[in-house]
Amino acid sequence: MSIIELRNIRKSFGTVEVIHDVSFSVEKGEVVCIIGPSGSGKSTLLRCINGLETYQGGSIAVHGQRVDTGSSAIRQLRTRVAMVFQRFNLFPHRTALENVAEGPIFVKKEPREEVLKRSRDLLTRVGLGAKIDAYPAQLSGGQQQRVAIARALGMKPDAILFDEPTSALDPELVGEVLAVMRSLADEGMTMVVVTHEMGFAREVADRVLFLDGGVLVEEGPPDEVLSRPQNPRTQDFLRRILPS
Repeated sequence: MSIIELRNIRKSFGTVEVIHDVSFSVEKGEVVCIIGPSGSGKSTLLRCINGLETYQGGSIAVHGQRVDTGSSAIRQLRTRVAMVFQRFNLFPHRTALENVAEGPIFVKKEPREEVLKRSRDLLTRVGLGAKIDAYPAQLSGGQQQRVAIARALGMKPDAILFDEPTSALDPELVGEVLAVMRSLADEGMTMVVVTHEMGFAREVADRVLFLDGGVLVEEGPPDEVLSRPQNPRTQDFLRRILPS
């Protein structure tokens, strides 16, 4: 069974339908990158998967369990599918260690000392072992995003959703975040990544999905979609953003 499965998803804001009949699945250990122009529905789609947005048609399931924002099980579902946001979303009044440990302690009710040890290990894993007592304001954007990744890993999720994780970073900081994500892919973490980093998608993704106007226009292995796209809309998008 797929970890994540979307069938005929439709999502509207008022009378405007922003996602039209989108279907795809994500297998265990797979890295799926979603690309497309701004406003194409990519981030909204991730938020629907994580239960942060309701959807009006179709179904989303995680391990066969329907994602329903009105369900009492939605909190548990979010522990199984973590999310890393564009703007980090760290608690400004908590240290890096406290940000990583908060969810396992207060949401999953895990033993505090066990969680703190794991959180220190995770911060070391993302290259921030020396910053465990730093507050977000004392960290660079790249460091804050790596804390956010450690926080997602702290929940021991089955999959992580990344919503343009490098878009808020200065160019020189992008590489440090992508390096952590590459290592997660190498370790077999299931990932769905909304990104404008075509090099990352080409190197790391198992599949690339091109979304435009809320429609899944094209999907396939990265070499096919990024080097030999079949749909004119995909061709036009890549022509605009890739160096000639």
